[in-house]
Amino acid sequence: MSSAVIVTEGLTKRYGSTLAVDHLDLQVERGEVFGLLGPNGAGKTTTVLMLLGLSEPSEGRATVLGLDPTRQALEVKRRVGYLPDSVGFYERLSGRQNLAFVARLNGVPGDEAERRIGELLELVGLSEPADEPTGTYSRGMLQRLGIADALVKDPEILVLDEPTIAIDPQGVGEILQLIRDLRDGRGVTVLLSSHLLYQVQEVCDRVAIFVAGRLVSHGTVEELSRRLVGNRQTFEVGVRGDPEVAAREIRATPGVETVVRERGLLVVAAEDDVRPQILARLQAAELQAVHLRQRGSELDEIYRRYFERSHGDVG
Repeated sequence: MSSAVIVTEGLTKRYGSTLAVDHLDLQVERGEVFGLLGPNGAGKTTTVLMLLGLSEPSEGRATVLGLDPTRQALEVKRRVGYLPDSVGFYERLSGRQNLAFVARLNGVPGDEAERRIGELLELVGLSEPADEPTGTYSRGMLQRLGIADALVKDPEILVLDEPTIAIDPQGVGEILQLIRDLRDGRGVTVLLSSHLLYQVQEVCDRVAIFVAGRLVSHGTVEELSRRLVGNRQTFEVGVRGDPEVAAREIRATPGVETVVRERGLLVVAAEDDVRPQILARLQAAELQAVHLRQRGSELDEIYRRYFERSHGDVG
């Protein structure tokens, strides 16, 4: 039995002659953090709006928790929490009062609402300023309150559209950790839309790359990398000691194809991931590796290559 909670088949959205989302086939599994990655205008927000029943597809279909968002929009909204890219609150009301208002709108009984709001304020780190007017909150605090707002109705899925826009680095770290806690501690499925590559790589279990309305690839970061380069691997190695001796030892490692010097590093091409074998040979030769990184495994590099490829035949 499938564990997918979001499924799209040929999902398409046109605005006049503009194709915003182009025949999207996608599955999001229960309990994962799934990233929709792409630049502004790539079709991420349009996809989210169709999943929430806020925009009707031109073609294709989607199901969210087995429901059709077009025909069962109210039920989808009841079971899915949504944080848009620009969240607003009543500035004269406190954080707690804003959440209480949302709880009433969602039919959460008074005692249960009070208990749930207290838990959520603690979860998002806002217990201390909970009774201060939200007009005094920073952007990061408002985003965390927005996540609490989306969780008031105890949803099974949380959809976050650019949740870290215009937030300082500390605030970004807090929100990313909160997303991890929701997945690991509460089993919430999180759909995260963002154009910020390193943040997506930090927190997402799987990623879908969008370019100009098209899904060009999806999977784990490792899977995306392997689709581009196959099993062949490239590594950077920095060594404390004689680089010529280090290069000779690395070349003698089974599976290594070439070793070249580049800006103080040794760049190694190999048939597979031979990093453990390289480290063992260097240690046996009494050489210390001070840097060892796989090239092509960072999401920004993967995205750049998919973006370049998409201007040809993506397939």
